[in-house]
Amino acid sequence: MAGGITDTGELYSPYVGLVYMFNLIVGTGALTMPKAFATAGWLVSLILLMFLGFMSYMTTTFVVEAMAAANAQLRWKRMEKRKEDDDDEDSSSGVSDSDVLLQDGYERAETRPILSVQRRGSANIFEITERVEMGQMASMFFNKVGVNLFYFCIIIYLYGDLAIYAAAVPVSLVQVTCSVTGNHSCSVGDGTKYNDTDKCWGPIRRIDAYRLYLAAFTLLLGPFTFFNVQKTKYLQIMTSLMRWIAFILMIILALIRISRGQAEGHPSMAQLSGIRNLFGVCVYSFMCQHSLPSLITPISKKKHVNKLVLLDYILILAFYSLLSFTAIYCFRNDTLMDMYTLNFTNCEIISVAFIRYFLGLFPVFTISTNFPIIAVTLRNNWKTLFHREGGTYPWVVDRIVFPAITLIPPVLVAFCTHDLESLVGITGAYAGNGIQYLIPAFLAYCSRKDTQLVFGSGTVNKHLSPFRHTFWIVFVLIWGFSCFVFVTANIVLSESKL
Repeated sequence: MAGGITDTGELYSPYVGLVYMFNLIVGTGALTMPKAFATAGWLVSLILLMFLGFMSYMTTTFVVEAMAAANAQLRWKRMEKRKEDDDDEDSSSGVSDSDVLLQDGYERAETRPILSVQRRGSANIFEITERVEMGQMASMFFNKVGVNLFYFCIIIYLYGDLAIYAAAVPVSLVQVTCSVTGNHSCSVGDGTKYNDTDKCWGPIRRIDAYRLYLAAFTLLLGPFTFFNVQKTKYLQIMTSLMRWIAFILMIILALIRISRGQAEGHPSMAQLSGIRNLFGVCVYSFMCQHSLPSLITPISKKKHVNKLVLLDYILILAFYSLLSFTAIYCFRNDTLMDMYTLNFTNCEIISVAFIRYFLGLFPVFTISTNFPIIAVTLRNNWKTLFHREGGTYPWVVDRIVFPAITLIPPVLVAFCTHDLESLVGITGAYAGNGIQYLIPAFLAYCSRKDTQLVFGSGTVNKHLSPFRHTFWIVFVLIWGFSCFVFVTANIVLSESKL
């Protein structure tokens, strides 16, 4: 997520970076895509998936361009600072690079000709060697209102993420444990529709079991919000391995079932009523822009980084299509679960109990490892948003208030609803829309203006986006704002019909 994916300075090859990006993008959100495909129709879904993949790739190149511009300006400021220190014999020599980086990003120095800086380091001035997170880029290129809007958007997105995670784990546990202990063992996916008021264990209803699991989940993982946690390399390897085993298993099992003539799905071509959730799911499933600095910076050779990113998006698009099409033709629309793994907990589909439990509980393991990391990231964003230079927070505010406002809202949302498709759809359609489209477009526009102001109009950013014409920025902004209007209107119209 918004936290670091790799340690600063730990370099890897472009192809390792490609794998890391693939693993980041293809996450838990992909598990809700088959249901969204079935709801919107296969033709509409495929067209929208391809278009949103293209849009996400475009904005990814915008972020890479802004990263290069930010590196150039930080490098230039250091050079200017060193020269000022050399010229002033009475000045202190104890100014560190970190002190220079903390200066206001959009403050312009006009004491020395820009071309002299260009001649001294033109070959490497735009090299991406320092990790500049999106929050720091926003501080460099946006005004105060823009910075606050950025943090508001990222905080809302992370809240949505936590609510999805907090609901997904109890939903998976209820589906697996209630089916095993009740009268419908192995019935998930056979067309049986459960209500929240159905019995789970004796007098305990399914909704009661869900809330008990949610309480246990909160008590076990919630305390991590009050401390610092880091994603270790071994944890990343373990979760990535489990994710790929689960995805490949589901695709193979669906293909086997289709090849044996046991396919039950007859998806429609188009259902416009399902576009809203499909849009949110697709935006959510292509999300990587907020973590690009952690992914791109450690790549050792960045000459062809845009081509590698394009290859990544093509592979991801093919993977999503394969996963979704095998799902909608293997299962009937009304039996597809919000969390696709739960369709494989049926004895008639999988006779091996270990595989049934592995797929059914897969979201529990992977989400449980990510939840504390997302929570700490959100907590730190809250601290940054309200931070004033030179000020410190009281102990109660720092250790109690910020973790509490991080943990309580998503748990309350998960307590009120466990509709994963809607949670993913709304999170992606609103906050995800801002992070994936609007913020990268504004970063590209503002960084280009600042680059021309600082380095001159003839300077060319070596990582300039292939979509360098201003038309593309305007197109992304119009698309992003149009999506806000469309999704809101769709929700209002849907609610008015109820």
